[in-house]
Amino acid sequence: MSTGSGAASAPAPDGPDTPTTTTPDAPRRTSMFASLKVRNYRLFFMGQVVSNIGTWMQRIAQDWLVLSLTGSSAAVGITTALQFLPMLLFGLYGGVLVDRLPKRPTLLVTQSAMALTALALAVLTLSGHVQVWHVYVAAFAMGLATVMDNPARQTFVSELVGRDQLQNAVSMNSANFQSARLVGPAVAGLMITGVGTGWAFLANGLSFVAPLSCLLLMRARELHTVEPAPRGKGQLRAGLHYVAGRPELIWTIVLVGFIGTFGFNFPVFLSAFADDVFHAGAGAYSLFNTLMAVGSLAGALLAARRGTARLRVLIAAALGFGALEIVASTAPELWLFALLMVPIGVFSMTVNVTANTSIQMSTDPAMRGRVMALYMMVFLGGSPVGAPIVGWVTDTYGARVGFAAVRLAAQDEIDLDTWV
Repeated sequence: MSTGSGAASAPAPDGPDTPTTTTPDAPRRTSMFASLKVRNYRLFFMGQVVSNIGTWMQRIAQDWLVLSLTGSSAAVGITTALQFLPMLLFGLYGGVLVDRLPKRPTLLVTQSAMALTALALAVLTLSGHVQVWHVYVAAFAMGLATVMDNPARQTFVSELVGRDQLQNAVSMNSANFQSARLVGPAVAGLMITGVGTGWAFLANGLSFVAPLSCLLLMRARELHTVEPAPRGKGQLRAGLHYVAGRPELIWTIVLVGFIGTFGFNFPVFLSAFADDVFHAGAGAYSLFNTLMAVGSLAGALLAARRGTARLRVLIAAALGFGALEIVASTAPELWLFALLMVPIGVFSMTVNVTANTSIQMSTDPAMRGRVMALYMMVFLGGSPVGAPIVGWVTDTYGARVGFAAVRLAAQDEIDLDTWV
């Protein structure tokens, strides 16, 4: 399961992996699929393809089930908040543990826990006993597993490919996730209307067989393994001090924090536009997600070609992302709103990949778990704060007002004079 993120290293084989704090003026081009030449990464990629399709099926089914049970966009927002609340509460501690533990065994445990949670929700739904609080508990349980799964997956990518191909691998991960987003929502829409949401949860639970198998098939001798940090006092504080002393990390994390809190609450807005604004049902909700995935896939592949993470690209993408969402909030027709999902996806993925790569390339390997945990805590952990607010504004003032208002709030926090 991925988070986008889904939604996000270790020394290269021929030299030390030292942090990079500056970005070259000229972008470096690379082969779009270079990282797939590495066997271990290829296995990781294939396992994630299957699991990510299941993840998107569950996301669509979960949001629609909550909306069906309650009729409330605020309830959808609460579900989203509960899924990301553990990252907000425990994300930094998860990063400390990830720095101490070997990454592959950690992922075997976290992925198994997610599979069991999805299967439990499938049983409740298919048996007809599901209640909204069951969905809340399942979302929170998924979030607990994500506390360690997310930083472990983020840092494990560089153990698979090394420093030189890190941006390409991060971009390919995003392309993988967004490719699944093209398939998952469409299949989920068919399942929801045809046989019910429970089958989507079951499919997600079974999909974890693929990444678990691929993790077991990897060759340990070919990993660019980082020596785990020894257990000791003050490791969390040391990680925070490390970030505090590096402005290039601080400002990137602040930016993605505002975007994650106010700009990425898509379940709340897209379900409200599908149901309340255009009165088009689950099929339109799946369509919106699918078209956004088309744009996100294009954005990820473009990032894979760039080869470097540039600060100006990050700022421009963040401004474009917010402006397009404000325009979408005024779209009078379903077809126009749906088409705007494509460029929104391009800009959102450019922000995601550029920020992720910039953080990893600028961080010492021994600190990477803690720094990536802080990054993901701010990026994903903002949802527990933003989602209920967004849901309340949407329920009170309507989807259009809510969609535009929170985007304007996020835009106000991007000060070009501070960044450029």
